[in-house]
Amino acid sequence: MGSGASAEDKELAKRSKELEKKLQEDADKEAKTVKLLLLGAGESGKSTIVKQMKIIHQDGYSPEECLEFKAIIYGNVLQSILAIIRAMTTLGIDYAEPSCADDGRQLNNLADSIEEGTMPPELV
Repeated sequence: MGSGASAEDKELAKRSKELEKKLQEDADKEAKTVKLLLLGAGESGKSTIVKQMKIIHQDGYSPEECLEFKAIIYGNVLQSILAIIRAMTTLGIDYAEPSCADDGRQLNNLADSIEEGTMPPELV
């Protein structure tokens, strides 16, 4: 019987050393991680800050993510336009151009589908 370590013991020691190294790397990475808690009222810009940090400090957004944001932005613009058109009617404000009045009527006719979040084919 020899006093040397068996091949199995050497393999276990090697595996243990690899695990310790991985744990140390993970601990080092975790130590560099900064956690940030953003508090604020709704619509105060918390998610906007996170998005800006992603653009500045990471690789920005993928083309797929950009397409998703594009649809959201279009929807927000259309909802804002509808709010203005309705306010103009309520406040008795006339359009400067008659053709704009026609556009406003068309948008009012499409208001239900716009507010549901679907983009009518006429607006695409």
